[in-house]
Amino acid sequence: MSTTGTTPWHPEIASAIIDELKTKPGALLPILHALQDRFGHIHSDAVALIARALQTTRAEVHGVISFYHHFRTEQPGRHVVEICRAEACQAQGARALEAHAKSALGIDYAQTSDDRTVTLEPVYCLGNCACGPSVRVGDDIHAFVTPESFDELIDDLKTEQLELK
Repeated sequence: MSTTGTTPWHPEIASAIIDELKTKPGALLPILHALQDRFGHIHSDAVALIARALQTTRAEVHGVISFYHHFRTEQPGRHVVEICRAEACQAQGARALEAHAKSALGIDYAQTSDDRTVTLEPVYCLGNCACGPSVRVGDDIHAFVTPESFDELIDDLKTEQLELK
């Protein structure tokens, strides 16, 4: 299963990523995606680096980061678990799954479990509408997720983490 970016923040690595992408049309979004993919989040020090490279203000960079729910400003847990909240998944039980997930993990959306295994995030369509409710962990999409299969998925994630130590 895919995990979030685990490279510790390093300004030189971030600067290299920014320099590589800064000449692309509409470079801000590709830069933000690349930094989050590498580090797991957008580090606060990255804002000034990006603003300087793109000759814009820190406020504009921060505005884009805060506008798009996909971008995080804090390091997520080892696995980001996204529950689809689109209408098709809601019609197939996503709201009950959301309530169960929040209760089982003891966290809300945009929060990370105390053991740092899971960050829970909403997502507004995974393109798996006929198979809802759907959950994405990294690059893996899980279909027809029930509270029971959600618990199994979380157990697998926690077991996987223990095996890696």
